[in-house]
This record gives sequence, C-alpha cells and structure tokens, in this order.
Amino acid sequence: MLAEALTAPLPIAAAILLFGIGYRQVHDSLRRGIEAAARRFGARAAACAIVIALGLLSCLVTVVVAALALAEAVGALGLSRKDQVRLAVLGCFAIGLGSALTRVGGPVSAIAVARLSGPPYQAGPLFLLTLLGPWVLPVVLLLGILAAVCVTAAPAERQPPVPPESIGAVALRAAKVYFFVAALVILGEAIRPLMDRWASGARPATLYWVNLSSAVLDNATLAAAEVNPGLDRGALRYCLLGLLISGGMLVPGNIPNIICASRLGITNRDWARWGVPLGLALMLVVFASLWCRS
Repeated sequence: MLAEALTAPLPIAAAILLFGIGYRQVHDSLRRGIEAAARRFGARAAACAIVIALGLLSCLVTVVVAALALAEAVGALGLSRKDQVRLAVLGCFAIGLGSALTRVGGPVSAIAVARLSGPPYQAGPLFLLTLLGPWVLPVVLLLGILAAVCVTAAPAERQPPVPPESIGAVALRAAKVYFFVAALVILGEAIRPLMDRWASGARPATLYWVNLSSAVLDNATLAAAEVNPGLDRGALRYCLLGLLISGGMLVPGNIPNIICASRLGITNRDWARWGVPLGLALMLVVFASLWCRS
C-alpha cells in the first residue's frame, strides 16, 4: 500500500510541474492569441474553441494547467460578468470530463488507474479512454456548442492579465497534488473492505445518482472510496461518469472549479445558478445513454 501511495501520484505530479513551467513561458502569447482570435472570428466562436480545446487537452496538460488557461481566456475575451461565469462553468465541466481520459489528467483518473492497475483490469494507458471516451468526447463537443450559444458576447472591458505563477508556486502546487493523491490511495485501501461490500453489491444506477454528492465533496475523494476491481466495466462507467459530471456543479466539486472560481472571483452561489441546472441536465442525458446501452 505504501509503495503504491508513493509511486501512483508521480505521473500526475510530474505533468503538473512540467506543463506548469511550460505554461509560464507561453502565458503572454496565449492571451494575445485569444484576443486576436476573438477580434477575427468573434467571441462566440472563440468561446466554443476554448471549451473544446481545453476539454480535450486537459487529459495531457492536466486539469491545473487547463484551468489556469481557461481563467486567462475568460478574462481576455472581454465578456460581461454573466458571460464570464457561464464560460467558466462550461469550460470546467469540459476540463473535468476530458481530464479523466488519461492517468495524468487529474486526481480522479490517477486514483482510478491506481485502484484498477491489478487484476482483473490491469488498467493501462488507454483503459480510461476506451471505458469513458464514447461518452466524454460527445459531451465535451456539446459543451463547446453551448458556449457558442450561451455566451452573448455583450461588449465589456477586458480584464488585465493575471500574472503567471512563480516556479516556486508551480512546484508547490505539484507537491500538494502529489500528497493529495497519495493520501487518497491510502484512504481507498483503508476503507476498501467496507466499500467492496457496498459498491460491489449496489446497482450501477444507484452508484451513478449517489455520486451527486461529489458536487459538494471533492470527486477524487469519492473516487478513492468507490472505485475498486470488484466493479464490472458497466458499473465503473456509471460510477466515474456520475462523479465527473456532478463534480462540475459546485465550486468544491473538483480542482478546475476551485482554480477558476478563485482567479475570476466567482462565488459558489453564482456558480450554482448555472452549474447545477447544467449538471443535472447532463446527468440525465448521460444516464439515458448508459441505460439504453446496458
């Protein structure tokens, strides 16, 4: 258990460190590129492209870097306050979902792969992509379309750029995520006997809707408690998709929400006005798709 706790967080912590340092180098160029794209193609098209691109790239550059880039992009588009909140919520839903496709994307995927690395799944680099990709990718595209529709592009002053984090801050964030994931690995093993009995005997649909609680509780913590090799592939799909979608509904639900809300000054109440109805709608749509397939 201790060996797994020490090694499982290494890929995501290293990715956060490397891509965080890389983001510092392209920070100014990224903002100028977003402003130029908004002037040429319009704020709606830029918003759509930002949501889709960051949702898909988050599985490679990590949720932390994708969330920082989203916050910068929202400020660069010169949107009204209402549009800023909408775009931040849509982007964080996309980032939270897209990051789950690889082990280095975020804590949820890191925990899931660590818990499923043994028999019977022997989870490898493409395990989560094949398990969740047919649902995650269409939803990310849908969120991008919603961004183009829901952002009114009403003129407003562009926010001044947020200075990039220092290398020390980037390293500290990587260390925090390392210890966070390591602690969740230990937590998952500690409560494994209890959760194996409960989760393995629960219906997949029950797991899905119980995970609405991840809107308030960090979804990585629930992933550590629920994901275990005793679940079949269908139950794993219900469990993880329920965690990922509901995690975007409120600010505490996942890491990208917390980062964006902090850097853009969005309160939990403002987030909930858009995030809760959107999250419930996505939960219903995805549940119907899972139900039909099963």
